[in-house]
Amino acid sequence: MNVDMSRAGWFATGLVTTHQRPTLWFARCMLLLVALGLTACGSLPRNGVPPELMSEAVIPGMPNVRAPAGAPSPLMEQDKAVSFEQESEQDFPVNAEGVVLYPHLALSGGGANGAFGAGFLNGWSATGTRPVFKVVTGVSTGALMAPFAFLGQSGDAALHEFYTTTRSRDIFALGEFTAIISQLLFGEGIADTSPLTLLLERHVNEAVLQAVAQAHQNGRRLYIGTVDLDSQRFVIWNMGLIASSGHPDALPLFRKVMLASASIPIAFSPVFFDVEANGRRYDEMHVDGAVAANVFYGGALFSSRELRREAGREKSQEDIYVIHNGQLAPDTATTNRTITSIAWRSFQAASTPAVVGDLFRIYAHAMREGSEYHWITIDENVQLTNNETFDPVAMQKLYDIGYAAALAGPVWQRSPPGTGRMPGRWGSVPP
Repeated sequence: MNVDMSRAGWFATGLVTTHQRPTLWFARCMLLLVALGLTACGSLPRNGVPPELMSEAVIPGMPNVRAPAGAPSPLMEQDKAVSFEQESEQDFPVNAEGVVLYPHLALSGGGANGAFGAGFLNGWSATGTRPVFKVVTGVSTGALMAPFAFLGQSGDAALHEFYTTTRSRDIFALGEFTAIISQLLFGEGIADTSPLTLLLERHVNEAVLQAVAQAHQNGRRLYIGTVDLDSQRFVIWNMGLIASSGHPDALPLFRKVMLASASIPIAFSPVFFDVEANGRRYDEMHVDGAVAANVFYGGALFSSRELRREAGREKSQEDIYVIHNGQLAPDTATTNRTITSIAWRSFQAASTPAVVGDLFRIYAHAMREGSEYHWITIDENVQLTNNETFDPVAMQKLYDIGYAAALAGPVWQRSPPGTGRMPGRWGSVPP
């Protein structure tokens, strides 16, 4: 589960969100990291993919379920093309202007701030205007939300429960201080994510997998992003294809991708995937998807407009909706003359440009594809001051704020941050 600080390191990417104070344990750990210079006395054994074979590595039995972002993927293009043959007019009807609308939902990282997005989605459902999304994408906390957002109103209860009842101990566990030092020197991550693994096993069950598979077969697509540390690539996983594969490992892989996308480097251990390349088995090390992108559209894997044209959908329009589970306003305060304070404030300063860059990239894609562009963020007047990473009381308040915003008719921003505000479909913003 990540926040808006992903490119600056683990302290900026996860367990404490923007405008929150670091916990004592993690402040101490940060100090240790700096003092030790991130040097380790040993390394755990690995069977990593040789660099020359990294582009060939696939998941055994499910070779088509993922692709690295940044270049067209014939496999992803083919799968997206098939989606237009699978879809129903009930999900994507022709409107009064004779145009088929294809809504796309992109969910950002944000840790416990995902409560805003969960509340917003549930409030949107309550208005009766929330569309069926052709595509849903997510990273980090957005990856944990994405399958339930993808399922529509049937997933609303799960979103509400997760983002109003979950505590930090339900996500991770910390050992004694000496154990943390040992992990810094010899391990892969400071915190134990077994609680999050159990949480995923409880909430992402066979019924959820089958529901995602059915939606995939009805022409809709669910994508989640992780980062492969070995190849340094942002990897996009076709979750619906995993769910509908019929492979006996489909459910474990589905959960593992969600866990990997929420695994904050250093704070949490990376997630390993067994892969095959050139007839041999290896492992890949994946971490939080927000290390590469706090929110993403399609990773340049295909051109939706071109694929729609080839499918005979010339009279169609894509609407991109971005829910940013965070804030873009700076957190102004006097910085203390301590290593931890300077590091923390530096990471905060780096967070906003990273998110803004992602919003600009999606906007550029929308302009190129002729798509509508909408995004919303947590109002800068909302105080995100809870000291516990996952605090049900604070998350309930943030959930209610998101719910009320959607119920009132949200003000969607139609241009990237800093370029001037434009009216959204459901309202307008004063200049």
